[in-house]
Amino acid sequence: MTVPRLPPLARDMRIGLLGGSFNPPHEGHALITRLALKRLELDRVWWLATPGNPLKSLRGLAALNARIGAARRLDVGPRVVISDIEAQIDSRFTYDTLLWLRRRAPGVHFVWVMGADNLSQFHLWRHWRAIAGLVPIAAVDRPGSTLKAISSVAGTALARWRVPERDAARFATMRPPALIFLHGPRSGLSSTAIRRVGAEPTAAVIARTPGGPRDDANGATGRVGREANHDENRSPR
Repeated sequence: MTVPRLPPLARDMRIGLLGGSFNPPHEGHALITRLALKRLELDRVWWLATPGNPLKSLRGLAALNARIGAARRLDVGPRVVISDIEAQIDSRFTYDTLLWLRRRAPGVHFVWVMGADNLSQFHLWRHWRAIAGLVPIAAVDRPGSTLKAISSVAGTALARWRVPERDAARFATMRPPALIFLHGPRSGLSSTAIRRVGAEPTAAVIARTPGGPRDDANGATGRVGREANHDENRSPR
């Protein structure tokens, strides 16, 4: 039996988790990552490439190794790790992934990073309230999602634990539930749009995609059931 291997880490590290299908990965994912690293003063951000979204068809989903390879070619920076840990532990739901990570790395400060568009449908994710009780959640603004996210079911439910943006530097060490809404450069670039024009998952092709990359913020799955996080983002998990 193969033992799951985590990326390098150490006690008290601040690690952002950006989940998604990354089908394909693009500069928008990179932008959100850079914003989270800087504003939340994170040590690392792990891109959790999902084996598959349980609420979406696998048709059109590139092989995991291909998506991970494309993500690494984006060259986001030395503090970003592209991980297949969810495939290693056979997890399709964010809640299960977080429980596993908490058990394996109890001294690490994990932060779930998602696009604001995913916060709008976060209430569709499996055990979404429990997820909010496991890790602080950082929602990054996305075009057209600001008001929808704040007034969404989850946004309203978590409003009492919303942290001012001025406290972003200490957010990673806050006790959950905790929610912060981060603003910064944005773009409408999305994996869905890239697939529609038949672009290959490479940085060179993505750069030529209509509408991008302008500075985007976020990227990966949030899943309903599993959760949707920026691929638009990710869909319910």
